[in-house]
Amino acid sequence: MFKIAVIDEKTFHLTISNDEFSVYSPSDKFFKSLFEEDLSLKEVYSFGEVISGEFYSFKIDLINALPGDEILFRVLDTPSLALQLREELNVAPINKQASILTLSLETPVRRLGQDYINKLMEMYLQRELEEKNKASENTVLFIDQQLSGITDSLRYSENRLQQYRTENRVFNLSQEGAVIFERLQELEKERAQTEVTLKYYKTLQTYLSNNQSTDLVAPSVIGITDPLLNSLVQSLSELQAEQVRLKANFTDQTPVVRENASRVQNAKRALQENVNLASQNTQNVLADLNNRIKMIERDVNSLPQTERNLLGIQRQFTINENIYVYLLQKKAEAEITKAANMPTNSVLDFAKSGQLPVAPKRSLNLLIGMILGLILPIGFITVKDFLNTKIEDPKELEKQIKVPLIGMIGRSTSDEALPVFNNPRSSVTESFRSLRADLAYLSPQKRNLSLLFTSTISGEGKTFVSMNMASVFALMGKKTVLIGLDLRKPRIAQDFNLSNDKGMSTCLSSDISWKDVVKASGYENLDVILSGPIPPNPAELLLQDKFKVIVNEIKEAYDVVVFDCPPVGLVSETKELFGFADVNFYVFRQGYSMKGNSQILNNLVEKGGVTKIYGVFNDLHIDKGYGYGYGYGYGYGYGNNSYGYHEEVQLPWWKRALRRQS
Repeated sequence: MFKIAVIDEKTFHLTISNDEFSVYSPSDKFFKSLFEEDLSLKEVYSFGEVISGEFYSFKIDLINALPGDEILFRVLDTPSLALQLREELNVAPINKQASILTLSLETPVRRLGQDYINKLMEMYLQRELEEKNKASENTVLFIDQQLSGITDSLRYSENRLQQYRTENRVFNLSQEGAVIFERLQELEKERAQTEVTLKYYKTLQTYLSNNQSTDLVAPSVIGITDPLLNSLVQSLSELQAEQVRLKANFTDQTPVVRENASRVQNAKRALQENVNLASQNTQNVLADLNNRIKMIERDVNSLPQTERNLLGIQRQFTINENIYVYLLQKKAEAEITKAANMPTNSVLDFAKSGQLPVAPKRSLNLLIGMILGLILPIGFITVKDFLNTKIEDPKELEKQIKVPLIGMIGRSTSDEALPVFNNPRSSVTESFRSLRADLAYLSPQKRNLSLLFTSTISGEGKTFVSMNMASVFALMGKKTVLIGLDLRKPRIAQDFNLSNDKGMSTCLSSDISWKDVVKASGYENLDVILSGPIPPNPAELLLQDKFKVIVNEIKEAYDVVVFDCPPVGLVSETKELFGFADVNFYVFRQGYSMKGNSQILNNLVEKGGVTKIYGVFNDLHIDKGYGYGYGYGYGYGYGNNSYGYHEEVQLPWWKRALRRQS
């Protein structure tokens, strides 16, 4: 890419925008090498000065430019430019039945598109006319070759006839000689035409043997009316023209080229056989004519000597004259045909540029942008939602489960396992308080309350929820105990910084009383019974009658009992523990619990006969795009950090009814 910066009317500054350039070889149209060398250019040149180097030579003339103008141009080889324009050219019929084609080309330079299409049509019609004239040109060439030999013979026989008449003073034949001469003249004329036909067949055989099929002369031009031979020659000419056109665009190994080449060979063989047969028949006709002429020549011998000689000379002259006149007639016909040839196709309307730009189309671009702006986000959201197997939307969870969704626990922004004690002003703490308030409607008139928390798999936050629910009851002054029943994977001891050396598994596997394994949590009104050392048979321990006795004693000793059970989707003993609690809670976690987990809860209700079970949605956070709160609205201010807080939510229908009754 060259860059011209016009300095004044005489000089300009020439530079190269990019260093890479390719070298094109005219001798090999498909050779093109890429170079990264710097072109040796001076900085300032004069208009009209030849700029030459190892790979280039050109000059720049000033047509219309002002000082300070900058112009970019590129030198492109003809084959590459032709291929580029061919790809950009669009050819289409007006309709399916029409024989009219429309050519169009989109280019930023209007004059370029007009000149290219007009010149393309001009060369197309010129090529079509040249193809039509080729047959006439070959005919004229063949006749000229025959005339070059017959002209000398005609001149010699004419001079000899004139000289003989002068010397012997004989101008006309006798009546008998005239009759013989007339008969002989007819046969000689027929023999001459037969000899021309035979000579054409031999020429045709030579063309076929030397692969000069493109120079074939049509038999009808010579006067041969054989329809089969004419059709074979015409078919071969058309196939040869098609082969030339195909080779201009494809290689010899292309299937379409090879198929057409096979057709050409078949046509040649058929034409060769027909020509050989026609040549043999013509030779037989010529032999018959020669025999008939010899028979008439016997009658000539009965004429006087002078008349016989005159008859022979005049006969030779007449033969040459007839052949000469016949060839001149055919040559004139061929030249008239050539002059009368016109292209079959025609240009109805020359190329012209449109008045309005074809690109960019502002209205279409805006429409496409609006459609994409709607379809892409909708499609992305739809696909994302379809591929997402985790529970994200509380409304979706509420529709899937067949029990009420009693509460939603927000995400804790700190690493505290007990935000109820350590961060009482947080929204997470308020969500546990809201859940505690709802228990008054779920289990009314209960002096002692027992709660059970479970989930489908570990990691959904059932231990976190159970610990903090026990904490909110302890803050009310309720004597509360948290019992860890997850004998396989205990977590409570770690969160309370306790040692899991003894616990429920110790009581169930020995004679130790449950009171001996109760540990203080470090917080007022809250005790903890850990799960204890991991036993080899946790399911059997929890299903024995001793566990039922221990639970009843604990319920008598405490106001609130909270069971932290193992996941119901992984172990079997949890299903038996639902009967020990007044209210059961099934914990789901946003972005973690699978959508199929809701079916496990539904099966517990429908097939397992579990009652008094409710759903809890844990770890609800706003960054998922759901504006759900925790079922309350309040404002308060206390301490040194007085602030107001208010949050409104759409409560489930059953919760709204309970609150209206209260």
